[in-house]
Amino acid sequence: MPKLDPSKAPVKTGSIYPAPYAAQMAGRSSIRFGDLAGLTQFGVNIVTLEPGAAASLRHWHLCEDEFALVLEGRLTLIEDDGETEMGPGDCAAWKAGVPNGHRFVNRSDAPGKFLIVGTKAAEEVATYSDVDMQIHIAGGKARFTYHDGSDWAGPRDLAPKGESK
Repeated sequence: MPKLDPSKAPVKTGSIYPAPYAAQMAGRSSIRFGDLAGLTQFGVNIVTLEPGAAASLRHWHLCEDEFALVLEGRLTLIEDDGETEMGPGDCAAWKAGVPNGHRFVNRSDAPGKFLIVGTKAAEEVATYSDVDMQIHIAGGKARFTYHDGSDWAGPRDLAPKGESK
C-alpha cells in the first residue's frame, strides 16, 4: 500500500453508547488510520481529547488487546488501581481478558492526543466497570446488556464508582 494520506482518514466523533452515556463522550474525536488502510485484524486510531473530555467509559475487553501511547498534552489514565498522569511518550497496555477497567480523561486546559492500537476480534465483550453495562459485538452488530447478560433497558445506577472528580 502506498503512503497513507492522513487527510483522507475517516474521523469519528460521538459514541455508540446509549443515552445518557453517549453525551459523556463530548469533546472526543478519533482519526481512524486502520480504516483508511483497510486493516481487518487491528485498529489504529489517534484520539484527541479536548479539555474536560473522556475517551470512553472505564472498560475492559474479553477478547481484544489494547496499547496506548500519549502523543501530546497531559492525560489522566484511570484504572482499577487508581490514576496515573501521562504525557508524551508515556504508554500503557491492556491484555485481553484481564478485568482492569481503564479510560483516559483530559483534566488539563489544552487538548491531548494519544495513539490507540487494538485487536479487532470478530466477537467481543467489553465490560464497563463503573456502570451496569456490557457491549457484545458479533456479526458486525453491537448489543448492550447489563452485567448479568440481560438486555439493557437504561441505566440502573448513574452514580460513578471508583473515580475521583
